[in-house]
Amino acid sequence: MSRRRGKGRNISGVVILNKPAGMTSNAALQQAKRLFFAAKAGHTGSLDPLATGVLPLCFGEATKFSQFLLDADKRYRTTFRLGAFTTTGDADGDKLDECSAAAVTSEQLQRALAPFKGDIEQVPPMYSALKHNGEPLYKLARQGIEIERKARPVTIFSLQLLDFRPGVAAEVDLEVHCSKGTYIRSIAEDLGTALGCGAHVAVLHRVSCGPFAESSAVTLEQLQAERGEGQAELLDHHLLPADTPVRSLAAITLGADAAYYFRQGNPIMDPQVYRSGKEGDMVRVFAENGDFLGVGLLDPEGRVAPKRLVVAS
Repeated sequence: MSRRRGKGRNISGVVILNKPAGMTSNAALQQAKRLFFAAKAGHTGSLDPLATGVLPLCFGEATKFSQFLLDADKRYRTTFRLGAFTTTGDADGDKLDECSAAAVTSEQLQRALAPFKGDIEQVPPMYSALKHNGEPLYKLARQGIEIERKARPVTIFSLQLLDFRPGVAAEVDLEVHCSKGTYIRSIAEDLGTALGCGAHVAVLHRVSCGPFAESSAVTLEQLQAERGEGQAELLDHHLLPADTPVRSLAAITLGADAAYYFRQGNPIMDPQVYRSGKEGDMVRVFAENGDFLGVGLLDPEGRVAPKRLVVAS
């Protein structure tokens, strides 16, 4: 997440971007930030440069709630190419250990895919943003350094085989619904190991991130064309409200006095607390005029305590 405040407009909200191929997530973020002339922006989890699809961007106060989207389930459509591993796990890397995949059958593929469904453990790839002693793994990988990584638990809610095109460099089309922290490249590599012929990601498209689907996403080209030579305000209708990342939480509306003290960081006693959840639950908190005040935590004394506050504009 970008935390630096720069020159620009003090706007808050979420834009659902359809990231293009061949661009890093940060480059896409910076281009969108310039188009909106926003003072503060951040993305909600990187997509590989090769990948396309849904990349929620948070502006202003919405950046405070981006973790909720980082933790969200994701859906991908992907194509694996059999017959070789690569240095990066995808088509952007150099090929390693090439061999023919012509002997792989549809039945073998189905059997090999079965263990990837449900709760599994996955070793993160070296070409990832995970850090070792403060250094991103991908930077170490570029230096030829490999660090031992521990397997991590992830959940594959569904893995659907869409198509199989056999051959020397056979291709497999899949749709994957997975939990946070899942690496599609690791699935490809592990599948290639199971089949004995190697595999890597050739195409990767994020269909959805939490509640956001590609049908509601906008491209950088569309934003550029819409703005043209005009003012950044022309794009503001694409901004979803700042509470969008936490829309799944129950909502509480406070009266004027209670809202004032909540904004000052004080826990508030309110009868709505008992109807909104149990101790430890988080809720969205609003003022009577509809202003989003932030996220609160329900405590054992029947109060809602500020957890993350929105700065009033």
